[in-house]
Amino acid sequence: MLVTGNAHKVGAHIDTDAIIPARFLVTTDSQVLGSNCMEGLEPGWVKRVSPNDIMVAEENFGCGSSREHAPIAILGAGIPVVVAKSFARIFYRNGFNMGLVLLEVGDDIAKLSDGDKLEVDTQAGQIKNLTTGETIICAKVPAFMQELLDAGGLVPYVKKRLADKQ
Repeated sequence: MLVTGNAHKVGAHIDTDAIIPARFLVTTDSQVLGSNCMEGLEPGWVKRVSPNDIMVAEENFGCGSSREHAPIAILGAGIPVVVAKSFARIFYRNGFNMGLVLLEVGDDIAKLSDGDKLEVDTQAGQIKNLTTGETIICAKVPAFMQELLDAGGLVPYVKKRLADKQ
């Protein structure tokens, strides 16, 4: 998967209630959730986002409650990839289960700034900062996780596998 977009940098310890506040959890519609993405951090934040932009976060992104709505909201906002110093464990699994690409880069996160133009290649395990010319090497998305992403998440993956067996 190759994605090119602008970086939208957020801080450390961004919890799922900041990503999608509880008052918006009355739906699972990705467009509705996406229109309210990051409302708990900054009202109107999503209005700066264009399709295929990339969220960049500091450490422990997605901490807090185990809420599948959070990665759905990010996807619904048009963001297919989140690059972070580190992710909360449950959010990491929920992200892939919902079809959201998550890349952990550790301290190299300091090489990415808000507004930088990025090119993310999940199969090569590279993030090119087209603004600064820097390249960050990260772990490639494992083959099984890539299968989940290609299917659109865990539920579509399982449905496809069951259909293939029949």
